[in-house]
Amino acid sequence: MRVTILGSGTNLHPTRAAAGYLVRTDQTLLFDFGPRTLTNLLKTGVDRHAITHILFSHFHADHCSDFLTFFFDAQIVTKYQGGTRGPLTVIGPHGTERLFRTLFETLPGFTEPRFAVRFKEVSDRPFKIGDTTIRPRTVTHSPDLHCLGYRVEYGGKAVAYSGDSEYCENLVRLCGDADAAILDCSYPANRPGPVHLHAGQCGQVAREAAATRLILSHFYPLAERYDVTAQAAEEFGGRITKASDLMTIRL
Repeated sequence: MRVTILGSGTNLHPTRAAAGYLVRTDQTLLFDFGPRTLTNLLKTGVDRHAITHILFSHFHADHCSDFLTFFFDAQIVTKYQGGTRGPLTVIGPHGTERLFRTLFETLPGFTEPRFAVRFKEVSDRPFKIGDTTIRPRTVTHSPDLHCLGYRVEYGGKAVAYSGDSEYCENLVRLCGDADAAILDCSYPANRPGPVHLHAGQCGQVAREAAATRLILSHFYPLAERYDVTAQAAEEFGGRITKASDLMTIRL
């Protein structure tokens, strides 16, 4: 399994793209699609038209806005430039289908795609894509918004992705014994903020989950001013990596 971090920042981070993670197993899967992650996807050399499944943790703009550019490009390529692509499945929390059908009906150029588009709403039950097992789990982030973390299992390895989350028991369960836990490290431990984890809590989750490796990601600019790796290490004695855009983790 390989995980390439397309974006490790948030909405308007000065040096990082927003949330986006490319996971390669027997499938090529995309988790979240925030601003500037499409440009980084192109830099990986992966054929964007070969991506058949996109999974969203939730629908704040910093996790989904580049999907619009991606889909409009697919429309142009298949309708006017002689290109082809296979079916596209969009997976996400409650409200996914309603949101995207509304977007497709509203935005010019989004109707009548030349390829099948399917929607799948998930909650807390595992499912498979090929030989890859996906375990979504509801996490606590924004009131009145269904938010998910995802666990990907393939070839005896497991990687957990928090999406955006506060500390909660479901997040610890999601990360249990994971080979890598990619966690929302929006804030430094000494400057915590609402509805996200801070670095110390990332370490706490990794320790309580007995994860092998902790990947800190989703940094607000404030987090760059502090040694968040050292702060996480006060709680977690395993391997800690501060994510960077286009970094690839091999499991």
